[in-house]
Amino acid sequence: MHLEICIKYGKIIYHWLQSLRESMKNIIHSVVLLSLLAVCIPEVSASPPPAYEGRGLYVSYCQLCHGTGGKGDGPLAKAMKISPADLTTTVRSRSDTILMKIITGEGRQTITGRDRHNLLSDAMPEWKDVFSESQVKSLIAYLRFLGNTKHDLMGDPKVGVQLYQEYCQVCHGVEGDGDGIMTKLMGIMPMDHTNPNVTNPLDNKELVSSILDGKGRFMPAWRGILSQSDVEALVSYIRLLSH
Repeated sequence: MHLEICIKYGKIIYHWLQSLRESMKNIIHSVVLLSLLAVCIPEVSASPPPAYEGRGLYVSYCQLCHGTGGKGDGPLAKAMKISPADLTTTVRSRSDTILMKIITGEGRQTITGRDRHNLLSDAMPEWKDVFSESQVKSLIAYLRFLGNTKHDLMGDPKVGVQLYQEYCQVCHGVEGDGDGIMTKLMGIMPMDHTNPNVTNPLDNKELVSSILDGKGRFMPAWRGILSQSDVEALVSYIRLLSH
């Protein structure tokens, strides 16, 4: 009787050890694979999203008159006693084609014949010799962001893009659309940061909390690794990814 029990439990222990060995092999295999991925896969950096590049142009050329939030209350406007357009409202009703003509000064209205770049304000300069066509499109993308967003940029997106490439793109993807290299390996579906229908319903505090404290099974907590200002910069960059 004791011999039968010993044989029975001996078989159970044997199979358990075999299973444990297979599990360890899988763990070791995964660790080796991840190490090889980190070493062998070249670092890939996407072109900045249009709204990100447009923000840089806006800060350098437009903010003095139109203000940080685009409401036409910049310090230069006050000093010159001019009234630039409130871009958070006027841009919404205009197509990209008309906005390009307003910014560059090229083209006139078919009805009144008035210069398009003076449609929003008589003091609006022409930028056709300053910006390339791609730069104007990037600037328009940022203007769309100003006109549509409910959320402030709480940090510096220039810092955010670097942090995103270092910590986030492996899962969320180079472009931010949730197709990072780890997604197939782990069978996960990270948030698509390029989809405003996904990101806009979340306020800044919710995004900050998700990054600092993690969310669900696979979103790690970065508290203790990223500072509060780092996370705020990341959130600002994520906002621009969807425009």
